[in-house]
Amino acid sequence: MIKNFDELNSKICDCSKSFDAKMVGENGKRAILLCGGTGCLSSNSAEIQEKFSELVKEHKMEDKVSVNKVGCFGFCSQGPFVKIYPEDTLYRLVTLDDVEEIFEKDIINHEVVERLLYIEPATKEQVIKQDDINFYKKQVRVALHGCGQINPEDIEEALGFDAFKGLIKALSMSREDVIKEVLDSGLRGRGGGGFPTGRKWQFAFAQPDGEKYVVCNGDEGDPGAFMDRSILEGNPLAVIEGMMIAGYAIGAQNGYFYVRAEYPIAVNRLKIAIKQAEELGLLGENILGTGFSFRVHIRLGAGAFVCGEETALLNSIEGQRGMPRPRPPFPAVKGLWQSPTIVNNVETLATVPYILREGAAKFAEYGTENSKGTKVFALGGKINNVGLVEVPMGTTLRELIYDIGGGIPEGKKFKAIQTGGPSGGCLTEKDLDTPIDFNSLVAKGSMMGSGGAIVMDEDNCMVDVAKFYMDFICDESCGKCSPCRIGTKRMLELLTKITEGKADMEDLNQLEELAATIKNGALCALGQTAANPVTSTLTHFRDEYIAHIVDKNCPAHVCKRLTSYSIDPDKCKKCSLCARQCPVDAISGVVGKEPFVIDRSKCIKCGMCMSSCKFGAVIKK
Repeated sequence: MIKNFDELNSKICDCSKSFDAKMVGENGKRAILLCGGTGCLSSNSAEIQEKFSELVKEHKMEDKVSVNKVGCFGFCSQGPFVKIYPEDTLYRLVTLDDVEEIFEKDIINHEVVERLLYIEPATKEQVIKQDDINFYKKQVRVALHGCGQINPEDIEEALGFDAFKGLIKALSMSREDVIKEVLDSGLRGRGGGGFPTGRKWQFAFAQPDGEKYVVCNGDEGDPGAFMDRSILEGNPLAVIEGMMIAGYAIGAQNGYFYVRAEYPIAVNRLKIAIKQAEELGLLGENILGTGFSFRVHIRLGAGAFVCGEETALLNSIEGQRGMPRPRPPFPAVKGLWQSPTIVNNVETLATVPYILREGAAKFAEYGTENSKGTKVFALGGKINNVGLVEVPMGTTLRELIYDIGGGIPEGKKFKAIQTGGPSGGCLTEKDLDTPIDFNSLVAKGSMMGSGGAIVMDEDNCMVDVAKFYMDFICDESCGKCSPCRIGTKRMLELLTKITEGKADMEDLNQLEELAATIKNGALCALGQTAANPVTSTLTHFRDEYIAHIVDKNCPAHVCKRLTSYSIDPDKCKKCSLCARQCPVDAISGVVGKEPFVIDRSKCIKCGMCMSSCKFGAVIKK
């Protein structure tokens, strides 16, 4: 039980020495680090870890080699990862079959297993160390501090890697000065709204003394987003520490984590972190003898997208249906159980300890005038380097896509990037030099959002993309207000008509009118921005909509009702493979004698013929 600052500082010092010793290979000891994030765990990283542990025991090397689980490395398309210290050798795409080779060559004989090293796509050069990979070079890890470096289930490793240093600083300051430090940093909410974090804290602080709450919004619902999950899985104590600092600043004694139930690994590690902090006296009553008391609770969400909206989230915690509340009053005045409440998302709270630990000025060195610090993005879609990245605000979309993301696979042409999830919009090639910050993205018709970034190439149909997001919004609408409940359904119906070649230009006019109506009439921000993917694709790719409506053609050959398949007789080898794969017997011909032909009246456009043909004879139009 740690009772005061001196004891905590002494504990941190001991843990830091132990952690540093492992990283530098003190006394010749080596450390094997394995990614324990969801992505790598789904690819057998737990089994890989177990096999390494068995080999260590088998060779009686327990005093020479340690096997360690850490959080997400971020480079998800290249996992599972195995990292060897002190050499800092990084192996990617490791399988169970690779473990013995790594152990024999690297651990025993100190030889690098070259075939498992990352190869830069542009230069074709092998890279040994993580920081030398282009994917990592431009990243600055603030919110992701400790992820991929520490064991998220070991509080001593977290203490050895700066945990609770920010809290120590905060508890030695007045509450007003803590809030001022956050204000001076320029930190804005990373959940999508971009509201100044310090100002939100000010509003709650200004309310009369009494019960107040801090809520962590971990209801990450954007398609393709996994920023919050990875932070909670990789360094949960950083988020807990951020929540405690917020609680101290506004005068709250209780914090609530609202996390999706489908994040079981994150939830479990949160529980472990809370228990370990309580056992050390870093959570609970009279923390470090300062008189400050704080407890942390977990509430599981059912995965409703609308509960990412802060007032709907509060209703859900209270046991009510997750629907937005009219505002004002805002949560900082009347929030959880009608008490002053601040709601910050996972990334925001994970950033707070850095600001207190390093100072507001250090944080503000990164970013732009109106968007300070760094931002975490889940980079996905048609991109070579899929994964989690944290970059300074002001980094351009071009740098994100090409320098960090490695460009578009197979040399295909970049078409668009969707930022901000279902509430965001598409940006095109002419926008690639746009700096990533709150104001610049909004000016271009998109938004920061929580940090989803989906890249699309020439093979994507933008009408189909808009339809995908509208389908998602329809499913996730809470139904409270009619503009969102009814309007989005009508928009989806119109988009479906367009993709099926049944629409006319009047339908396009109706689509635009509905978008404006929903924007002006919906109750919450999620409803008000529901039509953004449609309006942005109409702005940048109106010609594709017109092609669907007027020409009855999908330029990207994605929309099934507007595509057709045929067989080039000159390329056909008369092998019958396409006919054998066709599920509806729509292909006929004579093996070895006559080219095969597709009966379009029978064809269901499943594409099996095209995927099975090895000679490129099947053509999609």
